[in-house]
Amino acid sequence: MKNLIISNDKSFIDAVQLLNDNGNGFLAIVDKHNKLIGILTDGDIRRALLGNKTELLEIINRQPLTMPADSNRKDVLLKLKETYNKHMPLVDNNNYLKDVVILQDEDFNLKPNWVVIMAGGIGSRLGGLTRNVPKSMLRVGNKPLLEHIINNFTSQGYVNFLISVNYKSNIIKKHFGDGTKYGARIQYIEESDKLGTAGSLSLIDFALEDPFFVINGDVLTSLNFKKFHEFHVLNESNATMCIKKHKNRIPYGVLNIDDNNNIISIDEKPQFDYLVNTGIYMFNPEILKYFPKTQYFDMPTLFEVLREDNLQIKSFEYNDYWMDMGYPDDYISLNKKVSKIQDSGFF
Repeated sequence: MKNLIISNDKSFIDAVQLLNDNGNGFLAIVDKHNKLIGILTDGDIRRALLGNKTELLEIINRQPLTMPADSNRKDVLLKLKETYNKHMPLVDNNNYLKDVVILQDEDFNLKPNWVVIMAGGIGSRLGGLTRNVPKSMLRVGNKPLLEHIINNFTSQGYVNFLISVNYKSNIIKKHFGDGTKYGARIQYIEESDKLGTAGSLSLIDFALEDPFFVINGDVLTSLNFKKFHEFHVLNESNATMCIKKHKNRIPYGVLNIDDNNNIISIDEKPQFDYLVNTGIYMFNPEILKYFPKTQYFDMPTLFEVLREDNLQIKSFEYNDYWMDMGYPDDYISLNKKVSKIQDSGFF
């Protein structure tokens, strides 16, 4: 258990180094008396790096799942499998850490849910950057954006992928193959015609039994997919959209005037907040019947159809890092950010 514990007075860099050294993707954070304060995972580190947060106590999970120190080992392993976790801190009645049980990879119950990645776009807004490669294969740091997306899901136990391809699809298929070397299982949806942001889902040719994710192939996010999944299930939603608050500041003084052109007030550089669609969704399998076969269909239309049919549609707001790589400036900004932190081993 030695390399799985770090004191709360250590630095963010100390934690990153220890996570790299122990190879388990987990740390228990304790005070000087060995009382458990929280836990830290490699996913927390990724979210912190993308969000420019470097204070250790600011990024830890202070309400981790724990079990009593005298728990039967079999019960601990069953709980880990049931909750899709790989590490269980064992604590006494006063929350002092006594042990950490690790579920080995071969015993870890990976989640059955499929992840559909929409990677068929041409990326015309990116100009010459996508002349020779699809936009999802543009390198961010030391690997393609699509690889970052896949790694983020697999690190949380989601390993089944359907990648919708069209433009220069051979590049994607050659790079990822069947997904074996990425710890994943990958199949492809061949989109021969442009079917919009949702139409290629009509091409899924086998029955899905569990809720499934859909994510745009040009999105980089630090979203906790497990929390999103839990929200979808607990709210008995048929379709859930991830949303995020977008802030827009007007760089001028904004005037409020009445019908007689009298100035009522001046708001200096006001900020307006909007909730935007992040291009990340979760659907129940029965939603697939709403997709017209091989026809152009987009996500806004789908949600409108579902609303009119009185289905349960929900929004899940989150505040973690998110960027839609739509324009050259977005790509340059994203690449600079990730390039600065790729040496940390978490990208």
